[in-house]
Amino acid sequence: MAHIIITSGPTRQYLDPVRYLTNSSSGRMGSCLAQSALDLGHKVTVVSGPVQIDYPRDATVIDVITTQQMLSATQELFASADGLIGAAAPCDYMPMQIAEHKLAKTGNGLQLSLVETPDIVATLGSLKRLNQWIVGFALETEDIRFRAIVKMTRKCCDMIVSNSAEAMNAESNSVEIILRGGTTIEQVEGPKKVVADAILKQIQAHLIEKYS
Repeated sequence: MAHIIITSGPTRQYLDPVRYLTNSSSGRMGSCLAQSALDLGHKVTVVSGPVQIDYPRDATVIDVITTQQMLSATQELFASADGLIGAAAPCDYMPMQIAEHKLAKTGNGLQLSLVETPDIVATLGSLKRLNQWIVGFALETEDIRFRAIVKMTRKCCDMIVSNSAEAMNAESNSVEIILRGGTTIEQVEGPKKVVADAILKQIQAHLIEKYS
């Protein structure tokens, strides 16, 4: 039995006490991955941003809001885990300053200064031990496969799941599962649970059995 950490859902980066940057990630893919991993007998901890869906009862769920919180929680858990599936869609940017009070309309435009948030998968990829593995997700709108392979290399992933923006907040998904080195080992399309089962099958065969 492996202990698998799964990041899931979006994160929020607040501009003021009521407004924030986010995206339309629903957490459905993360929930399905958690159930697929549990079905194989593994221990699962989900680190989730704000979502409206339910996670499997047998999974441990850690709720977070910001990208920084997701990184902190995941890093602490990953230290004693076997592997990580980075299925979350954390915000890539955050405001340089968060307004203390609600930003009021002035009749003029509002210019935001943004900086990059920490990259969760890349950070953990740089810290992983020899017997740990990481599976990343790459959601792109162009040059999908090429950008996925670049991300896999840059973030020190052992496998990456490439999909497109149509997967956001959808019931189904279409993915390409790519091993480190650039070999495509499976393409699968269908309901997210079917896709999750295929991903976990490949993780079991190529990573869990290899490192156990």
